[in-house]
Amino acid sequence: MQIELLIQRGHEKSDLKLQKYKVEVEPDFVVLDAVHKIQAESSPDLAVRWNCKAGKCGSCSAEINGHPKLLCMTRIVDLPAGPITIKPMQTFPLIKDLVTDVSWNYEVNKKIAPYMHSPGAEVPRLAQKDVERIQEFRKCIECFLCQDTCHVLRSHDKKSEFVGPRFLVRLANLQMHPLDSDDRLDQIYKEFGIGYCNITRCCTEVCPEFIKITDNAIIPLKERVADRFYDPLKILIRKIFRRN
Repeated sequence: MQIELLIQRGHEKSDLKLQKYKVEVEPDFVVLDAVHKIQAESSPDLAVRWNCKAGKCGSCSAEINGHPKLLCMTRIVDLPAGPITIKPMQTFPLIKDLVTDVSWNYEVNKKIAPYMHSPGAEVPRLAQKDVERIQEFRKCIECFLCQDTCHVLRSHDKKSEFVGPRFLVRLANLQMHPLDSDDRLDQIYKEFGIGYCNITRCCTEVCPEFIKITDNAIIPLKERVADRFYDPLKILIRKIFRRN
């Protein structure tokens, strides 16, 4: 069957355009297959980032008909009839066509202290429920679709004040790890801007690994921050112990 794609081309705001392509596809094609066919047959200079084509590397993130998705996991037959519009992620600087510069995310990652285990401490036996709780967070493939859809980063450009849902997931993985000895709550509250998140769950909706980002990572971190910085009884107890 033949489909029509509208793909954003260009690398500067002044020369961006939606270019129309018509391409023959098979019933089992994903959107990335159609893009590759366009590269092979008519536009070899079309820039798109991809790697595994199996939904595990997070490279081919883009926006399909306005929704953040992986090109390699979006089947053409599952999309509404009509032209398919493909644009790059809007939260990050454009390099060319469908490729964006996501290096800001790696700079944020460097600010997070890695797992810390107390030297010489006896290693306790882990309860299975503790293992399962943090195992979910390790499924993240760093596609950054959650960062792309987050309105704090996308609409308000608060990158200097808010780390975004992907890194709140990493912080939750560390903060909830029963063997991790570091305490990152002060940094989560003061530097990483967890207060900016108003739990709209838009990040959870676009996660290709179905991680419950809001309910299982962000809300528990917010609860811990609230206990430390806003619970009057705990604040009073800390003041008394500091005075002593």
